[in-house]
Formats: sequence, structure tokens, C-alpha cells
Amino acid sequence: MDESQAARSTPTDTESPAFGLARARVTAVDLVDVFVYVVVLNLAAQLVPSVITESFAVSLLTAVMLKVVLELVLVVKGLVKQRLKAATGPGGKVLGALLLWIVLAGSKFVVLALEDLLFGDRVELGGFFAVTGLILVLMAARAAVRRLLTVPARSVAA
Repeated sequence: MDESQAARSTPTDTESPAFGLARARVTAVDLVDVFVYVVVLNLAAQLVPSVITESFAVSLLTAVMLKVVLELVLVVKGLVKQRLKAATGPGGKVLGALLLWIVLAGSKFVVLALEDLLFGDRVELGGFFAVTGLILVLMAARAAVRRLLTVPARSVAA
């Protein structure tokens, strides 16, 4: 192994197990998701009186916060669903279902708390039901755009 190969195989500080965190990678899909969230959030601010954003920049930052929170919620939801599938007895199934409900309902409160902590009066996403509706629309729009982008291009007859 030459020196260049050794340098590439040596983990950096952020990649080493002692650091404890994997380096976050932003993909094109993540950027598209944030742009979709910005569009939905700004449409909601225009059409729903309880949703308020002070500026485009604040709505962009809010969209990034929503992306991070929703990705974390999807990871936790997946772990809880695995636990639910692995449960053998009725007690385990009930506990798994209860945990799933807590994650899904609790995530809305996390979004509201983070929004208030990070943005204060510059962003208002409404209450629990408004945030629930907003998140459902965000996820539906995200799925629609992802589906649109993965549809193979139609060939144009010449």
C-alpha cells in the first residue's frame, strides 16, 4: 500500500469511532425535499391564517428544520415498527403500537417546540392539528415529487 492509499484509508476525526458521529451527507434528494418543503410551507403561509413566516429566508430555515426532524421521526418510526413486528405476545404488540402512536403524535409537539425555540415569533405553524395537516401535506408532496422524478422520461416520436 503506497502513501496515498494509506492516507485515504485513515479515518478523519469525524469518521473515527472515538468521535462517535458519522459524517452527514446531503444528497440531491435531500435538497429537493427541502425545496418542496419551502414551497409547501410558503403556500401554507399564504393560504392558512394560522401559519405565518416572517420572510423567505426564515421559511427556508424552517424547511431545513422540518426536513431534519421528519427524517429523524422516520428513523425512529422504522425502529418502532421493527420492534412491533418482532413482538410475539399481545403485550409486546400493544406496547409497540403505543410506542408508534407516541412517536407519531409526539413528533408534532417536537416540531412545535423546535419551531418556537429556533424561530420564536418569526414563524408560527399553528397548533397541533395545523402542524399535523402541514406534515401530512409535506409528506404527500415529497412522495409526489419523488415519484415524478423517478418516472422514466417518455421518448418523443420523431
